[in-house]
Amino acid sequence: MTYSNAAKTELLGVPAELIAQHGAVSEPVVRAMAAGAVAHSRAQVAVAVTGVAGPSGGSPDKPVGTVWLGWSVGGHITTECCHFGGDRAAVRQATVNHALAQLVSLLTR
Repeated sequence: MTYSNAAKTELLGVPAELIAQHGAVSEPVVRAMAAGAVAHSRAQVAVAVTGVAGPSGGSPDKPVGTVWLGWSVGGHITTECCHFGGDRAAVRQATVNHALAQLVSLLTR
């Protein structure tokens, strides 16, 4: 789990320049997170999530509830942007549910 930008860089190898250029909540960053999780571990599968769960932190381009998800399965990375409603707990729960459901789907293809 890498909550801060520094942790994304230090633990997963996400380039700080990528975060600066696209923002932490972006497709390039979640893609790098998923790839980095596999590259920096013995895992063969990874799930990466970066988003704005709220209650603050949103912007017009990335409102609260915006979540980028990434899955690395079999050397292939899949990404998706979702917009979940509700409070912080609801956004987080919807994110976990979606991340795990998609992981099961990718593993059973």
